[in-house]
Amino acid sequence: MDSTSPKEVTRLLNAWSGGNQAALDQLMPLVYDELRRIARGYMRHERSENTLQPTALVNEAYLRLIGQREVRWQNRAHFFAIAAKLMRRILVDRARRQHAAKRGGPAQPSPLIDVAISPQQNVDLLLLDDALNGLAEFDAQQARIVELKYFAGLTIEEIAEVLGSSPATIKREWSVAKAWLHRQMTTGG
Repeated sequence: MDSTSPKEVTRLLNAWSGGNQAALDQLMPLVYDELRRIARGYMRHERSENTLQPTALVNEAYLRLIGQREVRWQNRAHFFAIAAKLMRRILVDRARRQHAAKRGGPAQPSPLIDVAISPQQNVDLLLLDDALNGLAEFDAQQARIVELKYFAGLTIEEIAEVLGSSPATIKREWSVAKAWLHRQMTTGG
């Protein structure tokens, strides 16, 4: 994450949640580059035929974020976790619409060998979303860890902060979740 003071971002998030619109205007320039980095991370996993650009993804996520006034922002990492979740939802919804428009067969599985080692790998977003939803039914914490690590690009320490857990626990859960997803995506469960 960039060098912007986490305390300043948290202060602005809390002021914005309290109804201070000027705080949002001050916040966005501080977090925009990080939001674009997250969006680029998502786009790196998209198939080549996707025409959505990271800037457009950030803009759409921004429009959804400004409606999140009821959220009690814990900190900067919490904000980026919510933003990453919104970006994932935007891309999954878009992929579902495109898939329905093509009226083709089911998506072909793409192996998720090791998301930590192969982040540039083309992964079928619908397949990954289905696998993550399945993981969430089995272990919601592990699904959240994958989302925060793989898509938001948070470090183990940042994820531990967001989830209120120890880095050692997050590292262990991350390893288990990767193995589970790999099995789901390569064998269909």
